Amino acid sequence: MKKATPAAVAVVAVSAGSLIVASLLDLQVPSAHRERIVTEVAWTAGIAGLGLAVPGALLLRRLPRHPIAWLLCLSGIHWCLDAAAGTWLAYATWNDLPGAAAAFWIYQRLGAALLVWLPLLLLIYPAGRLPGGRWRIAAYLSLTASCLMPLLSLVIPAGAAQQRAGEPMPAEFAGLNLDPTSIPLPDGWWVAIFQVSFLAIPLGMIVPVAVVVRRFRQADGYDRLRMRWLLWAAIIDLLVVVSVLVVPELSSVALAPAVGLTGAAVVVAIARPTLLDVDRLLGGTVLYAAMAATVLAVDACVLGATGLFLGQSLPERDAAVVAVLLVTAGYGPLRHRLWLLVRRLVLGRRDDPYRVVAGLAEQLERSTSPEDELLAVARAVAEAFRSPYVIVEVDRPGGEKVVATEGVPAGRTTTLPITYRGETVGRVILPAAGPRVSLSQRDERLLADMVRQAAVAARNAHLVGELQRGRELIVAAREEERRRLRRDLHDGLGPTLGGVALRIDTARNLAARRPEEADRLLRQAREDATAAVADVRRLVHDLRPPALDDVGLLGAVRQQAARLRAPGLTVTVEGGDELEQLPAAVEVAAYRIASEALANVARHASAASCLVRLDVAGGDLTVEITDDGVGIPAGTPSGVGLVSLRERAAELGGDCRIECPGDRGTHVRARLPLGVFT
Repeated sequence: MKKATPAAVAVVAVSAGSLIVASLLDLQVPSAHRERIVTEVAWTAGIAGLGLAVPGALLLRRLPRHPIAWLLCLSGIHWCLDAAAGTWLAYATWNDLPGAAAAFWIYQRLGAALLVWLPLLLLIYPAGRLPGGRWRIAAYLSLTASCLMPLLSLVIPAGAAQQRAGEPMPAEFAGLNLDPTSIPLPDGWWVAIFQVSFLAIPLGMIVPVAVVVRRFRQADGYDRLRMRWLLWAAIIDLLVVVSVLVVPELSSVALAPAVGLTGAAVVVAIARPTLLDVDRLLGGTVLYAAMAATVLAVDACVLGATGLFLGQSLPERDAAVVAVLLVTAGYGPLRHRLWLLVRRLVLGRRDDPYRVVAGLAEQLERSTSPEDELLAVARAVAEAFRSPYVIVEVDRPGGEKVVATEGVPAGRTTTLPITYRGETVGRVILPAAGPRVSLSQRDERLLADMVRQAAVAARNAHLVGELQRGRELIVAAREEERRRLRRDLHDGLGPTLGGVALRIDTARNLAARRPEEADRLLRQAREDATAAVADVRRLVHDLRPPALDDVGLLGAVRQQAARLRAPGLTVTVEGGDELEQLPAAVEVAAYRIASEALANVARHASAASCLVRLDVAGGDLTVEITDDGVGIPAGTPSGVGLVSLRERAAELGGDCRIECPGDRGTHVRARLPLGVFT
């Protein structure tokens, strides 16, 4: 890179110096004199040359051996020297200074070689090598055809060239030696030969274009990106040519931007093809060019129709003036609306984010099911961005997915996550390529807002489903509990109490005649009554642990800790007086969570100490169980016990977190809200 730096600096210096000198001299030459000797304004070609030389120099510093870098540098210098020679020709003939003949030879004869740079660039792009095989022979023939006219320009007499152009020889050229390399042939012959050389110019472009198309179809990876950059440059050049054809006055200012953008595109493609998203750039260029052309065509039609209508009653000049005034006053205010209408038809409603978000909210309100909500999101995104298809996916527990699709998926896609409070709950899938999916920063913010709406809709859909499943589980659990109680009472406690009554009646009947038998029956009745009391206690314990009513939550947890059979484990239970006034549901959930967590510590933790702390703060009961055991290894699946901890907290609207903060130990923290029960 260091070796190429002086060459790069020299290229820029020569190009910029030629442009500056030419521009300064150009200011000294009257435009009438320049038109007589048929030379262009210097900065037109000079800036174009600088637009090739500067990118070429940058590429030369990065890739000093790349042929395209040298091609850009040499073509840029050629453009700038051609502009300087044309300016010196005009300045020298105006002030009668030496060097006019040499300037004429460089400008008129070597200037024709500018036509060779473009086909040569196309033939060696992007690797810097000519195509192989039979295509190389075609490439050589193409370059020969492109060089035919520049070579003839070196040997054709100046008079024959002027005759071919249909212009007389300027008087300022009298006495100048304009033909030092010319071959004397009849002028008619030269005109015919030159006509053939002009026909060879478009023929010389056929093979380079075919080579580019072939390489584009075969390219992949970075090479395909480079070919797409060249396609973008070709589109820009085509738009410039069309603009010049429509408005010829733009020819003097359109050349430099077109050539400069082409050089910049080639350098970016070779050095850093991923600098910008070329697909988005391509799509946006074509799209906005088509939109601008549509609006300008309507402008021209309105202006022409107004002028034609007024021309029937006014002179042509007055009609044109009146037409301009009427169109400016009447149609002008509507033109912005026309532009918005065309943009909306092509790009959707992304220019009106408030209406897009409001429309989405309205559709969500009218939706009657979670699936309809997701479909409303997909339709709103497709309408807002004119996307050919949109897919909204929402994950459900158990790996199930709910999918809403608008349009028919095709081609490559891009996926945007749908997150809710930091958790990914789904995704939005859009086309990855195409002009309509090109998003500005404002468009990306709007899409993010819509994705947030999708996240809320997805979360609501999930909550609705969870609520329905919760209701079903509550009803099922309630009915199962009733069935169990009925079975226990009907099949267990009921017959037992009935048997007690029968034995007592039998004992009464035998008490006078057979007292021993009556006493035996009463003893059996007492044993059955004792068993019935035990059954009642078991049923009551299943409904609510008796220890909660006997000693309170804190005492019940301490009793449970005392029952643990784990050698070397010391359990400490802490809590305040505020635990005495807790709702029943919270007491039971806290007791079950603490009991399950202590059982896990005793079975799996191999801990020496464990602290259980119950605390009421901020309207919540917090249950914390911390041990110094081995912890839970990463990747261990959650067992039934850990799942039950989370489920019991979630049943009351709380949450339960299980963490292993260090190398050892496990921390369980359950939060149980109290407000819902007050």
